[in-house]
Amino acid sequence: MRSSTKILLIYTGGTIGMQKDFETGALKAFNFSKLLQRVPELKLLDCAIETISFENPIDSSNISPESWVAIAEVIEQNYTAFDGFVVLHGSDTMSYSASALSFMLENLGKPVIFTGSQLPIGDLRTDAKENLITAIQIASLQENGKPVITEVGLYFEYKLYRGNRTTKISAEHFNAFTSPNYPFLIESGVHLKVNKDLLLPLDANKPFRVHKLFDAHVMILKMFPGINQKVLETLVNIPDLKGIVLETYGSGNAPTEEWFIELLQQAIISGIHIVNVTQCSGGSVNMGKYETSSELKKIGVISGKDCTTEAAITKLMHLLGQNIPTSDFKNSFENAIRGEMG
Repeated sequence: MRSSTKILLIYTGGTIGMQKDFETGALKAFNFSKLLQRVPELKLLDCAIETISFENPIDSSNISPESWVAIAEVIEQNYTAFDGFVVLHGSDTMSYSASALSFMLENLGKPVIFTGSQLPIGDLRTDAKENLITAIQIASLQENGKPVITEVGLYFEYKLYRGNRTTKISAEHFNAFTSPNYPFLIESGVHLKVNKDLLLPLDANKPFRVHKLFDAHVMILKMFPGINQKVLETLVNIPDLKGIVLETYGSGNAPTEEWFIELLQQAIISGIHIVNVTQCSGGSVNMGKYETSSELKKIGVISGKDCTTEAAITKLMHLLGQNIPTSDFKNSFENAIRGEMG
C-alpha cells in the first residue's frame, strides 16, 4: 500500500522556471531535475514528485495547438502511473492552455493543475514557491482513496479556479487571474477550503480519452464603435476561415445596420460559425434581450453564454477539429462539455 500520492510536474516554460543571473540580470531556465534543491519545502509534502521538462521551454506567447497536444500527450503517456499532474506554464496564455486541455481531456479522472508565477522561483519576493507548493498539494488531495479534483484547474495566488473559466487580469499583481462567472473551487488559507459542490462531477463508467485535433482557421473579432464595412467584409472573406468569436457589447449587443447583419448572415450561410461572447469582464450573452442582439439570434449566431473569450476560441477550435456536421454545430457549442459555461 502506497503511503503517498505520485505527482508529475510538467514544465513547459514560463517565468516560474527561470533563474536570474545576478551578474547580468538575465533570466534563464534552470534544471528542473534539481527542483527539490531549489524548493526544499516540497520534501514536507506527503507525495512523491517526478518532473518532466520540455526539451526547449516555450515562452507562453509562442504557445500553439501543437504545444497543447504535447502537454496532453505527456499526461496521456503517464496517466496510469501518477495520481495527479501539475503543469508549469507562462501566465500570459495560461487561460487559453487550461481551456484547451479541459476540452482535450475527456472523462478526466485525475487533477491537472496549471500554475506559474509573476516572478522567477529564485527571486527574493517570488510568488513561485507558494503557487508551486499549493498546486502540488491540491493535485495530491484524495478522499477515500480517490482524487478530490477531477478536472483541469488553474491555481494562482491562493485560489484554484476551473481552468476554462479563467482570464488573466494583471501583468503587475500576484493575483493575476480571475474567474469572472464561476466561483473559485479551492481557497488556500491556514487550511485548504474546498467548495465540493462546485467541482465537476466524474462519470466513472466512461473511459478517459484524449482529443488531439484542433482546427485553427478561426479568429477573434472585437466590436468597437465605427467598425468599417470594408474591413469586416475583408475579414469574413478570409480564405478557409471556419469560425469567428465575436466579442460584442454588454449582454451580446452589436450594430443593427443592414450591411453589418447581412455580412454576418452571408458568412454563416457560407459555413462560418460565429460565436457571440461579451467583451465585458463579467456577465453573460443573452441574445434577444435587446433589439441590438435580436437580429444576431435570427440569423443563427451561436450564443457563447458566459464563456470567456479564451474558452470560446479554444472550444471553437476543438469542435471544428471533431468534424461535427454544420447542422449540429450550434447545439454542440451551446451545451457545456467541461463546465465552461452556465
